[in-house]
Amino acid sequence: MSSDRHGGPADVVPGDDEPSSGGPDGAEADPAAAAESAAPPSPAGARRRWWGGRRPEPGAKPSLLRELPVLLLVAFVLALLVKTFLVQAFFIPSGSMETTLHGCPGCTGDRVLVNKVPYWFGEPEPGDIVVFEGPDTWSPEVEVAEPSNWFSGGLLWLGRAIGVAPPSEDDYVKRVIAVGGQTVECCDAEGRVMVDGRPLDEPYIYQNTPIETRAFGPVTVPEGRLWVMGDHRSASADSRSHSGDEYFGTIAVDDVIGKAALIVWPLDRFGTLDSPDIQATEAAGAPVTGAVAVAAPPVLGLVGAVPVVAWRRRRRLRGGLRRRPGR
Repeated sequence: MSSDRHGGPADVVPGDDEPSSGGPDGAEADPAAAAESAAPPSPAGARRRWWGGRRPEPGAKPSLLRELPVLLLVAFVLALLVKTFLVQAFFIPSGSMETTLHGCPGCTGDRVLVNKVPYWFGEPEPGDIVVFEGPDTWSPEVEVAEPSNWFSGGLLWLGRAIGVAPPSEDDYVKRVIAVGGQTVECCDAEGRVMVDGRPLDEPYIYQNTPIETRAFGPVTVPEGRLWVMGDHRSASADSRSHSGDEYFGTIAVDDVIGKAALIVWPLDRFGTLDSPDIQATEAAGAPVTGAVAVAAPPVLGLVGAVPVVAWRRRRRLRGGLRRRPGR
C-alpha cells in the first residue's frame, strides 16, 4: 500500500474484476433494486390480459379453438347482412309455380336464391318471379307450426335463412303479370290473359283451367302495386282469388322481398330462373345470372369471416415475434 505525500492511504480504484458497490453518485446501491434488475425478464405468457387470459408465448401460433368464437360471430354477422341486403334462400312449399318451381306440402321442394339487388334501383317487371309478403287478406298456402321457445325459434330462423326450413306463412312466390297503371283481364278467344288489350306470351303455364272457369277482370292495377299469378294456373291462390278486396287482389311493391334468381337444390335442377318478355316490350327484365346469387348467406358469411380471423392471427403472431428477447 502506498501513501500520498501527507502520509494517508492512496485511493483504491476498482478494477474490471472488482465490482463497485457504489451507485452512480457514489451512494450505496439498493440490494432489492439490484436483485430485481438482475432477475431475468418474465416471459410474455406470464402477463395477464385485462380480461384474465394469458398472453401467448412470443412467436407461438394462436389456438384455433380461441379463434373459433370470433369466426362464428363474424360469419353470423356477415350472413345476416347478406340475407338482409343481398340474397336470401327460400324453400318452395307448394305446387303453385309448377313446373317452373317444384314444391308441394310435405315433400322436398326446390330451394331458390332470391336476389334483392335488382329492386334497389328499380321495380319488378312483368315476367319476373318474385317472393313477397302476402297481404293479411291472403290465405296461407302452407301452415307452419310456430316455435314454442327462443331456441327453436333461432333454429327456424337459421333454417329459413339457408332455405332448408319452410318459409313463413306470409311468404309467397308468384310471377308478375301486370304493374301499376296497366289493365289485366282474362280471356281472349284463345283463352290467353291480356294486359292493356294485348294477349300475353306465357309458355310456362301448367295445367290451365277451362276459359269459363278462369275469367276475371278487367282490373286496373293501382300505382305501386302488382298483379301476380302462379304458373300452375289450376292450383294457385293468387291475385285472381282476391280480386274482390280493396286493392283488387294486387300486392304492394314494397312487400316484395326479391327476385327469384337461382335454383340451388336439388342439384339436378340447378340453374337460373329467366324473366321472359311476356308483354313483348323492351322494358322486360333479363335473365339474372349475377355473381350475387351464387352462394347462400351462411356460405358468404363464412368466406368473409375467414380473412378477418386470418388477419388477426397473423397480426398476433407478428406482434409476438417483435416482443421476442434479443430481436
